[in-house]
Amino acid sequence: VRDDIERMSAGDLTGRIVASGADEVSRLIQSLRVLQINIKLLVGQIKQSTEIVSMGAGEIATGNADLSARTESQASSLEETASTMEELTSTVKQNAEGARHASQLVIATAEIARQGGEVVGKVIDTMGSIKESSRKIADIIGVIDGIAFQTNILALNAAVEAARAGEQGRGFAVVAAEVRNLAQRSASAAKEIKTLISDSVEQVEVGRKLVDEAGEAMDDIVTSVQLVADIMSGTAAASQQQSAGIEQVNQAITQMDGITQQNAALVEQAAAASESMQEQAMKLAELVDTFKLTQAGRTVGPARREPASPALLRVKSPPVLSGPASASRKRTVAGGTR
Repeated sequence: VRDDIERMSAGDLTGRIVASGADEVSRLIQSLRVLQINIKLLVGQIKQSTEIVSMGAGEIATGNADLSARTESQASSLEETASTMEELTSTVKQNAEGARHASQLVIATAEIARQGGEVVGKVIDTMGSIKESSRKIADIIGVIDGIAFQTNILALNAAVEAARAGEQGRGFAVVAAEVRNLAQRSASAAKEIKTLISDSVEQVEVGRKLVDEAGEAMDDIVTSVQLVADIMSGTAAASQQQSAGIEQVNQAITQMDGITQQNAALVEQAAAASESMQEQAMKLAELVDTFKLTQAGRTVGPARREPASPALLRVKSPPVLSGPASASRKRTVAGGTR
């Protein structure tokens, strides 16, 4: 019995304390036997739980390491995306500003085209007035031509009457000849003026047609420019909305980048805590391994508990191991950038 107790105190729980008799010493040995059985069961359960905890800690550490790597990769990708979004935001803002400026220029151009159309309309009216004046001048020239023709007829009649009067009508014949020459010259000049006026009227008509065509073209230009102005206004408004949307997306990605950076820091701390817990589990397993539960050639299973005995000891819960794992559990994780 002494040898079994010494082996048990040395951590060898493979033995079995045997007690016989009913005296005080036998009851003490029986209590030691119950204690040995309880310790063996306790150590066996602790060893089994330690192995499970060690395996779980290893899996958690591996998972945290993979999660840390993926989080780092995601943080890097988000950082690049945030940088790209900043550049895109700047470009979209420039495009929106350019579209707004172009819209203002197109609106100004539309106003100039409208004023040009009004000027062309005035030119058309002026050309019509010139045509009407030329027609009136032609009518006046026709009247002058008729007067010259009648004057010529009268001069001929006066010459005939002067010839009949003989010597007394000679002076009157000279005057009649001069009047006839003047009438012929007036008729010739009126004819030339009429020809010039006719040419001018034709040119004015051609000019009026050209001005009409120019007016129609200006109307088309004004309509097209107004349409372009409306399109540019819509484009400028859409660009402003797009710029605002891109700005919101940029802010969201920036926030996501900050959150991902914080998550990466938390994952790194969780990975460190998992590694520390795995180390503590390994140390606990080493401590439990100091107890020998098996004999050579066979495994000593948990012994059947004896009936309740006053010598049965209650086993207290093991103290919490101190170290990095417990410290990491107590540490408040503060978010921050890597």
